[in-house]
Amino acid sequence: MDLELGPLKPEPAELLVGLACFFFVLWLLGRVVLPRAERVFAERRDATEGRLERAAAIVAEAERTLDEYRQELAAARHEAARIRQQAAEEGAAAVAAAREEGLRERDLLLAEADARLAVDRAFAEAALREDIGQLATELAGRLVGESVAAVAAERRTAERFFDELPAAER
Repeated sequence: MDLELGPLKPEPAELLVGLACFFFVLWLLGRVVLPRAERVFAERRDATEGRLERAAAIVAEAERTLDEYRQELAAARHEAARIRQQAAEEGAAAVAAAREEGLRERDLLLAEADARLAVDRAFAEAALREDIGQLATELAGRLVGESVAAVAAERRTAERFFDELPAAER
């Protein structure tokens, strides 16, 4: 069988060696080169997509952290408002207690002052009675021209005078 291959007319031995080399190179590409290239492409794709996925995960984590921060900030503001309110109430209570204590002390001081005034008034009245009695006796002695009486008589006269005075004049 004579095949007409045209003007090239390859030699069958060369054709077989060429086909064997072709299949060997094809096998070599399929077994060694293409898996390595595929692995490199996969690594690059994973790196690129992995970066995107990691970036998305980081963004999601950042948003979650921001939400937690905002919640904590709102809770802190609420707590601060509660503390301010409590401090205001305690301050008002302290002011009211201080005012009440001040009023109580004022009333106590006024009562003590009134008592001191009453005691001082009694001492002053007693001293004035004695002085008036002595002055009256001395004046009476000058008018009469001689010593009027003994000390006991002076006191009785002055005491009787003050006892006869109405209470309104005292």
